[in-house]
Amino acid sequence: MQMKAFICLLGILLLVILLFGKLLLLLIHKGDDEEIPVPTPEPHIPVIQLMANVWIMESDEEGLLIFRDGQSEFYPWGGQTAAGQPEIGTSGVSNRGGSEQGAAAEKNDGVQIPDLTVREQVADIELTDGAVTDVTVRDDKINGKILSADDTGIEVEGYGRLPLAADYKGYRLYDSLEMCTAGDLRFGYDFTDLCVENGEICALLMVKEEAMEYIRVLIRASDYGGSFHDAPVVTCDTGYSVFYGSYDNQKQESHAAGEELELGYDSSYFEADRVRIVPDVLTGKVVIKNCSRSQGIPSYRGQMEFLRTEDGIVAINEVLLEEYLYSVVPSEMPAKYPFEALKAQAVCARTYAYGHMEHAGYPQYGAHVDDSTSYQVYNNILEQESSTTAVKETYGQLLRTENGSLAGTYYYSTSCGVGSDANVWKTEAAPGLTYLKAKPLNRTALAEAVAADQGGAGEEASGEGISGEAAGGTGNGGSASGETTGNGGASGELGELLRDEAAFAAFISSVNADDFESGEGWYRWSYQVEALDKEHILETLQKRYAANSRLVLTWKDGEYVSETIDSLGDITDIYIEKRGSGGVADELVIESGAQKIKVISEHNIRYVLNDGKAQVVRQDGSRVASANLLPSGFFTIETGKENGNVIGYTLIGGGFGHGVGMSQNGARAMAVGGYSASEILLYFYENCRIENIYE
Repeated sequence: MQMKAFICLLGILLLVILLFGKLLLLLIHKGDDEEIPVPTPEPHIPVIQLMANVWIMESDEEGLLIFRDGQSEFYPWGGQTAAGQPEIGTSGVSNRGGSEQGAAAEKNDGVQIPDLTVREQVADIELTDGAVTDVTVRDDKINGKILSADDTGIEVEGYGRLPLAADYKGYRLYDSLEMCTAGDLRFGYDFTDLCVENGEICALLMVKEEAMEYIRVLIRASDYGGSFHDAPVVTCDTGYSVFYGSYDNQKQESHAAGEELELGYDSSYFEADRVRIVPDVLTGKVVIKNCSRSQGIPSYRGQMEFLRTEDGIVAINEVLLEEYLYSVVPSEMPAKYPFEALKAQAVCARTYAYGHMEHAGYPQYGAHVDDSTSYQVYNNILEQESSTTAVKETYGQLLRTENGSLAGTYYYSTSCGVGSDANVWKTEAAPGLTYLKAKPLNRTALAEAVAADQGGAGEEASGEGISGEAAGGTGNGGSASGETTGNGGASGELGELLRDEAAFAAFISSVNADDFESGEGWYRWSYQVEALDKEHILETLQKRYAANSRLVLTWKDGEYVSETIDSLGDITDIYIEKRGSGGVADELVIESGAQKIKVISEHNIRYVLNDGKAQVVRQDGSRVASANLLPSGFFTIETGKENGNVIGYTLIGGGFGHGVGMSQNGARAMAVGGYSASEILLYFYENCRIENIYE
């Protein structure tokens, strides 16, 4: 029985082997009769990318070289063979109107060759799998004088206001190819072509940069009360014309000298939003009768535009830059100052103004600057022969840095014997303004610097200039004929030494007869608060926090953080924790029990420690009211205490102004000492040079 079972099992196993073998043979030979099914591959889904308003730099048989988002990129024509050669006719080139530009050449078999002349154009480009399959050129362009711009649109003379497309791009085509925005437009000039599609501006092409002669100044209301006029009353000292109406129906109306017009919000002249008043002769002046300044009722060279806005009427004076300076220089620096100082002030003012002509302060109105202390004071003081001559003798002169950019010709009224650097303002750009350094302002330092320049400069052209920020003023500077350069000469050793509290205290409590301004009233001063008002300090802290929350910090969990200050207890200490270059107060700490508040920047510190009541006592004994700001940030502080709480404080300080750039009174003393304007400027603005924009 066992043998039979074994034989039976062996038979079954043999049968299974035979069946498996037969099945294998069938599978092997099945291909002879019918195909074995193969899985169907997934269809290729092309990756399509659209790039709007790019700049085509070059086009050749290989593809397109484009510029977008500040980078150049190359893309081949679509449909390339394995050898990498383009398959002609696989990509189209068209303009917005739909007509083909890619059909310029056609082979006998009807295949189109892409238009290889499409270069230096704005276009939309379609990429398929990284290769160019469609190019649509934006060839509808306009050009005109740019009158205003903001984030939503641009006003162009002859066309009106056109909206900006959401995906618009800007390209600066002169010098090096770079991206730009509507904020870079030159207002009052036609240097830019605008690409238009469906009534929207899709691209800006800044084609050229030429020397600009006209500046556009927003004229504030009476006593600089605001940017808007209610109903300006206008006339001229000569015959004049009024231009008004829409661009397609421009009207002109003539008026006699002295004839007055009221341009209220509902005036019939505002058929469109702009009205222009143009004197019949170049020497004529426009008068706004109900706009007062310290000189009385001012008159303005050039022409005047009145723009009607939702908030009121804006007055814009378009005037030659040089004639603008006739009224700026005496408003910023007394005309009785030495001639070299006035010349330097003219260069500084011109440099400052030109910087805003390149980057306007009021693009929404098409104005480069206004006429107040926010920029440079204009036409507040009558023109003076001395300052006008200083402007003429520095015609076109600007101060530039080593890399060719316009210098920031900051200035202030009076130094304490040393200045500071741009880091006092706590801006991102400040560390890069290396030509503005804390340096001693004394006769020895300047003489050494000039000697060093003369010894190493060889034969350089000489020139003159100065700059300053009088109490309440602003400014910029540079001047010379041809090109002059300077190293400034003086090292920053004193500036760095005075960061130390003890060193600065010794410096500010003494008088150095060698300092240029040692005889000025503001050279040394004191300020005493007999009864500390903690509520006033709390209020000023809250205002400065609202202005810039990163510069007023509160101690919390072992570090200073930015948070609102709701209350302030009894103040237990006030001290300067950190000084900047030149000894300027940089960080002030106010302690109230466990509460600590840090105030950063000389401006904020000057604001917080001014109680609005105490007077400043100058070194000549004169007393001066100080409503908002302390004279400068160069001071020491000594507190008076009772029961552990601060009840008052005394400041011993010097100088007037922020201390950055050129000291006006220092420049005056330098000019009296026989130094030229260029020597003065190149001492204050180290390693800069003076150039003429019109040469």
